Amino acid sequence: MDMRPIRALLAGTAAAGLLLLTACTTDVPTDQGPAAQTGPAEEAPADSGASSEWFVQADYDRELAQREIEPEGPADQPWLQAIEPEYVDTAGMAREGGDKTLCFSNASVSNPWRVTGWITMQQQVEVLQAEGVIGEFRVSDAAADDNKQISDIQAFVEAGDCDAIIVSPSTTATLTPAVEAACESGAPVIVFDRGVETDCMVTFIHPIGGYAYGAVGAEFLVDNLEPGSTVLALRILPGVDVLEHRWAAADKVFSEADIEVVGVEFTGGDGAKIKDVVTQYLQRGEVDGIWMDAGDGAVAAVEAFEDAGQPYPVFVGEDEMSFLRKWDETGMTAIGNVYSNFQWRTPVLAAQKIWAGQEVPAEWVLPQEPVTEADLAGFLEANADMPSLHYAKFGGEDLPGYPEVWTDR
Repeated sequence: MDMRPIRALLAGTAAAGLLLLTACTTDVPTDQGPAAQTGPAEEAPADSGASSEWFVQADYDRELAQREIEPEGPADQPWLQAIEPEYVDTAGMAREGGDKTLCFSNASVSNPWRVTGWITMQQQVEVLQAEGVIGEFRVSDAAADDNKQISDIQAFVEAGDCDAIIVSPSTTATLTPAVEAACESGAPVIVFDRGVETDCMVTFIHPIGGYAYGAVGAEFLVDNLEPGSTVLALRILPGVDVLEHRWAAADKVFSEADIEVVGVEFTGGDGAKIKDVVTQYLQRGEVDGIWMDAGDGAVAAVEAFEDAGQPYPVFVGEDEMSFLRKWDETGMTAIGNVYSNFQWRTPVLAAQKIWAGQEVPAEWVLPQEPVTEADLAGFLEANADMPSLHYAKFGGEDLPGYPEVWTDR
């Protein structure tokens, strides 16, 4: 297989996979649970974390190294930056004239991360429509249904008038044949968010990835906790590649430090479930740190400590505004992990470049930098009017309709 192996491994955001699998959870913490729940790290089953089939050392090393690489591109436009790009010559794909038809097959708008990104994408399209680059923006939403997305892509191919096709796949393997069929149609194909098992697309756009995400949070906990401290890992679902990569990276970091992982719990991202799980762990003993593989329900976890009268833990959340505001309100030691939401602008701008015959990266790796204590106040101020389910690093401040289209969602 050609070497962008991570195309088959990287998915979009953790939250984006929530509706694709059935949650496997348990209600009561146990010392040695099944695969869906583990006790301390040394008691974890062999197929979990860094010992699992999901962990690939070379990909882990590459992603961690990419965190330190200065991306190419404009400093004030991270959605146009690229890390270690290898460019594709698109001169033969150029299309003359304006009013081109851009077709987009979306996996879903099933969660706040995707809603935020979808709004940003539409506003970017508006800019190019005003410039006469895009005429019709034809969109299909698969509602997290593989079969529907396959049909949606087939409809675009059969129509034969898409000047470019953007795909955000609902799943990896199942959508691969549909993406390959789109490539064979002759229209330039752009894949973003999650990967597929083919290299036929002109460009695959994604932030650095799950290993980098998981390691950032785990390293933060190790750096800010005393040796021998306890950490509770809250996960969404098993079997989603980017989520498995996040936990595999965190598990490796924890295993190499003097940190006791007291539990690894799947919660389905449900706030009530998260609060219940954390409460039960606090009834059994102290929890010094919380690691999450996605930020959904982070505030509920914090509230469990408040209800129990326990000191706030060192916390790994996400750049969702509800968590950033809770972090600021409590003054706890925390970090807001990021799976760059501004990536929703990049496919539209990639189409513009391809139509102009300009080169684009074959694998377009976007920067993925967390929100830290040092820049928390700035993000809070910049997003003061945004709703709780908005993502701070959405990258749409310069687009038309800001801020109303995001606040009035």
